[in-house]
Amino acid sequence: MTSAPDITACAQLVERGDPDRFLAVMAAPPSARVKLFPLYAFNIEVARAPWLTQESIIAEMRLQWWRDALTEIATGQPVRPHEVTTPLAAAITSDIARALDSLIEARRWDIYRDPFEDEAAFAAHLDATSGTLLWAAAASLGPADEVTVRDAAYALGLANWFRAIPDLQARGRIPLVDGTHAAVARLALDGLARLARARSRRRSVSTAAAPAMLACWESEAILTRAARDPGAVGQGRLDTSPARKRLTLMLRAASGVW
Repeated sequence: MTSAPDITACAQLVERGDPDRFLAVMAAPPSARVKLFPLYAFNIEVARAPWLTQESIIAEMRLQWWRDALTEIATGQPVRPHEVTTPLAAAITSDIARALDSLIEARRWDIYRDPFEDEAAFAAHLDATSGTLLWAAAASLGPADEVTVRDAAYALGLANWFRAIPDLQARGRIPLVDGTHAAVARLALDGLARLARARSRRRSVSTAAAPAMLACWESEAILTRAARDPGAVGQGRLDTSPARKRLTLMLRAASGVW
């Protein structure tokens, strides 16, 4: 059984490591938070694992630890004790635990310095990370069309990827197959098109699952800015003011129109 301290520990981890998702979860009903906070805390632990060491073997071992934890959840075995694994096991089903393995596998890209092979490989990475996470979040709350969720998640993942590019470059990574302004603008427009397509099918995401979609609250603004001013991506100028961000989230949470 998940306890209040378990959820509080996950919430604190998300607040420190992913403040925008923290705000999105806090805008969701309390009944949704007990599932979303463990999922997003898990995502933070997995995402940062490759960056905690310069030794690739140790990084691989860290990721494997989380893969083994998911296997325990998926097969109904006793789950190794951890402030995230215990509430995560209570928050997700066996099928979702199995699906999350692809997210961990995709994070192996962060261990090495190889560029993406092509645009398809880049898109697959976004789907395996952002797409799988948002799908797991929505499916944990209620019925939702997977294609619709993954379209919205692509826009979310791309927006977050654009924001991370200055840091990735500083760490010696090659974040884009083609980093020219024209290519960045095309990517942004593709993300906006996928978000619009997902919104056109909004009714395929149930009312119960809809709070998970609040994670997309900034995607449109960030991608629109990237499409209009691709240079802002490399210069780290994509974020809006905290006040405007909170207002946008409040409006989307109140209206239910993600």
